[in-house]
Amino acid sequence: MLKVGYIGLGLMGKSIARNILKAGFPLVVHNRSRAAVEELVTEGATAAFSPREVAGQVDVVFTNLPDSPDVEQVVLGEDGIIEGAHEGLIYVDNSTIKPAVARRIAERLAEKGVLALDAPVSGGDIGARNGTLTIMVGGDASALEKVMPVLLAMGRTVTHVGEAGAGQVAKAANQIMVAAQMVAMGELLVFARKAGVDPKKVVDAIKGGAAQCWTLDVKPPRLFDGNRNPGFKAYMQLKDLKIVMETAKEYNIPVSGTEANTKLFQQMIDLGMGELDNSAVVGVIEKLAGVEIV
Repeated sequence: MLKVGYIGLGLMGKSIARNILKAGFPLVVHNRSRAAVEELVTEGATAAFSPREVAGQVDVVFTNLPDSPDVEQVVLGEDGIIEGAHEGLIYVDNSTIKPAVARRIAERLAEKGVLALDAPVSGGDIGARNGTLTIMVGGDASALEKVMPVLLAMGRTVTHVGEAGAGQVAKAANQIMVAAQMVAMGELLVFARKAGVDPKKVVDAIKGGAAQCWTLDVKPPRLFDGNRNPGFKAYMQLKDLKIVMETAKEYNIPVSGTEANTKLFQQMIDLGMGELDNSAVVGVIEKLAGVEIV
């Protein structure tokens, strides 16, 4: 059985690591703050004190980190994964980062005999806890075959999209749709309320038709209850949208709708709402409209 390392035990990373452990894989964990490490150690994991130490002990090492510079530092920096690299090691990144950075990391690791997979995930904290994430993968097919049992411990759907960086392109595309759904949902709720109609009844009326989507099924009940706590934090949504915008600029791709949505999420952060759920972008629309949905 593969020995697995997991680095980055945040909102989603800790749940993913726990599911890997529950599936029976020997697990070595590392995180900048130690509380999550200690929690998983009580459940059977082994603690490590640097990415280098993790890499030196395992067959496959995962990262789940906030942004491209964080991943580069943990993988390629001092005491990084690359310094603990050994022949046959497989590296898998569950973070959402720039496709160009994923390709650069894969090239550097290949020089050390390490195969790299960019494998960002979608499904939020609920999917991470339940082991039902959607995983989109770029990189070597043989490496994916070897780590597939681990991926199936954390997700329901695993799709090999293409070569290095392809998984991150797919995740950026995913975030285009997620942001659009969150903004559209916010607009329709405010639209209904300001037009004098109960938005709860509007949601009931439309979610069985062409407007049906995961966002409309899951988010409105929480918003109607006044719950804007994060499943996926708004500042992370903005970070992902900036990746989309930078990649679109690199390839000269028109993304006018996403540009508008990026501005709304930027307003959200400017209003001090960055730690709220991405669905709480409705709060920006409420302020612009001068009405609250509940």
